[in-house]
Parts: sequence; C-alpha cells; structure tokens
Amino acid sequence: MFKLLKVNGKARRGEFHTPHGVIQTPVFMNVGTLAAIKGAVSTMDLKEVGCQVELSNTYHLHLRPGDKVIKELGGLHKFMNWDRPILTDSGGFQVFSLAALRKIKEEGVYFSSHIDGRKIFMGPEESMQIQSNLASTIAMAFDECVENPSTYEYTKVSCERTVRWLIRCKNEMERLNSLPDTINKQQMLFGINQGGIYEDLRTENMKQIAELDLPGYAIGGLAVGESHEEMYRIIDVVEPYMPVNKPRYLMGVGTPSNILEAVSRGIDFFDCVIVSRNARHANLFTEHGTMNLLNAKYELDDKPIDPDCGCPTCRHYSRAYIRHLFKAKEMLGMRLCVLHNLYFYNKLMENIRNAIENEQFQEYKKKKLADFSNRL
Repeated sequence: MFKLLKVNGKARRGEFHTPHGVIQTPVFMNVGTLAAIKGAVSTMDLKEVGCQVELSNTYHLHLRPGDKVIKELGGLHKFMNWDRPILTDSGGFQVFSLAALRKIKEEGVYFSSHIDGRKIFMGPEESMQIQSNLASTIAMAFDECVENPSTYEYTKVSCERTVRWLIRCKNEMERLNSLPDTINKQQMLFGINQGGIYEDLRTENMKQIAELDLPGYAIGGLAVGESHEEMYRIIDVVEPYMPVNKPRYLMGVGTPSNILEAVSRGIDFFDCVIVSRNARHANLFTEHGTMNLLNAKYELDDKPIDPDCGCPTCRHYSRAYIRHLFKAKEMLGMRLCVLHNLYFYNKLMENIRNAIENEQFQEYKKKKLADFSNRL
C-alpha cells in the first residue's frame, strides 16, 4: 500500500495507495473536525486548494449528528460529498482533553459529553465501531494521550494499556471489515506510539506496535505542551524503530517550521488546526513569513496577501478588502483567509515533495526556515 519513491537524507517521498485514491507524501491533512473545515469552506473548495486528505473526528461526529446517522446516509464520504481519502481521529485526544470529566479503566473510558453532560463510554471496540460506521479511509487506534509532564510510572502503565487497546482495535476492525453491511470493508488501521517524553518507553512501545504489521503508524502525545526541541528529540528516538515501508504520521503538528523539521526526520503525514484557526483571526502564512491583516498598515494596501501565491483569494482580492471584511465582521473575510492558509499548506507539501525528488531538501529547508521566521 505504501511505496517509497525517493529518500533524501531521512526525508521521504512516497505514495500511499488507498481505496479512495493515492496520497502523495509528505502530506498535510486538512482538518474538518465535524465533517467541515471551519470557515465556510466546501469540499469543492478543498479540491481547488489542493487538499489530498480530509481529517474528521470520531468523538465529535459520534455526538453530532451521530455515527449511525452518517452510516444510514451512506458514510462520511457521501455525507460530506468528498471522494478522496478521509482519516478519522479515534477520539482518544478528545478524551485526554476532557480530563475533568473522564474515568479511565481497562475496558475503556467513561466520560461526560461536553455538549449536554450525558454519560458516554468509549473503548477500543466502540471507537472502531464508530469509525466503521463513518467508513473513513484510515481509522486511528483508540489510545490514551498522557499530558506532559506525567510521571514515569503513570506513563509506563498507560503505554502498556495502549498496546493492549491497539490489539483489541485490530481484532475489532478485522471483524467489522468482514461484515456484509460494512460500507468500507477495506478500512485501514494506524497504530499510535505513546510514551510521553521518556525515551525507553517510546522505543519499547514502538517495537511492540510495529510487530502488529499495521498499514501505518503515528507518533502521538506530542505538541501538547512540551518544547519543540523535546518533540524533535522524541521523533529522533522513535524513528529508527518505525517500519520503513509504512507511512509515518506526526499527530497534531504543526507550524511550517515544525513540518520541515519533522520531514527531515522521516515523517510523512501531518495535521494541525492552526491553519484554519489562525486564518479565522486574520493571521496568515506566506512564503515570506507570517502576517496579521488586522494591522493598520494594510488599510490602503491593494496588493494580494502574497503576490507569489496562486490561491483563489490572492488571485482576486486585496489585503485592504479582506481587512475591511474582518473589521465589518463579514464572514467572507474568514473564508478567504482560510482558503489562503489551506492553499499555502498544501502547496508547501508539494514544494517539499519536489525538493526531495530533486535531492535538494536540505537546501530548501534551510531557506524556508529563514523565510518562515519573518513577521511581515
């Protein structure tokens, strides 16, 4: 399913073949938590800005509109009118973020809905059943994402439980994929490496889950409070134990600089909410650095956000106009900025792939790290 086309240093250029199309890697997955990108962006827009993979969330869709509703309507692809790959996050991170409302046991997690307080139970089997109902291309294993810092003792117990949960996820997915009424009988499971900031726990966990021979593997539990340097250190520790012939996903990361650093360490898949979140506050990424369109200096600026950008926003609208939309609280301002940031990220990944193919990734990385550090 995964074909490695080129390696430049540790940076990898590959293709991941899925039931819903081929994913060119390295890839950034555009985050549509509730089956929609925040900022009034349609799936037609996603194709225009070069999105390869859309990411939705198991926990949130289970609450609204309900995974059984989505199954009844033909699965997530049909529901949101998207014919390319979809990855569904397992809900583990949302359970982590609901610390005050949860109780973790061997069978799974008991917690309260953040919407109406009703009691919910989710374990490995339930997460797989929900994701099977959604019929996503890639389902993520149900794991516990421990907070940083956590004690060594707690992290070790959590890691061991996460491995047991992963085995249960794998067995349940195999059962679900064999059922006659399952929409996507080729749904793939990615395992998640955990272990906090402890190198021995990370490596042992990776060795254990690699033995399960899953279609892909993720590094989880990072970008949750630790420094960038610590995150890079953990990637360096884990990467040698990740299967070479499987895609590698760094969950919840990150900034353009984070992505360049992680690609140089052998990572293939990324996702992060900052792309659309920043855009909805007029904070934009460009090839020359970051900018805040609310600054007064853009009031009379008739140039596009980035004169070198080919996105629909930069082709048609000025900085001054978009700034006016934000000041007037017009939704169009957010939409135009989200389109720009999504296009920027998808184009960044295309440029990274080209640099790896041309054996120029280190030069490209050095130049862009300098560019991206600028505040315009």
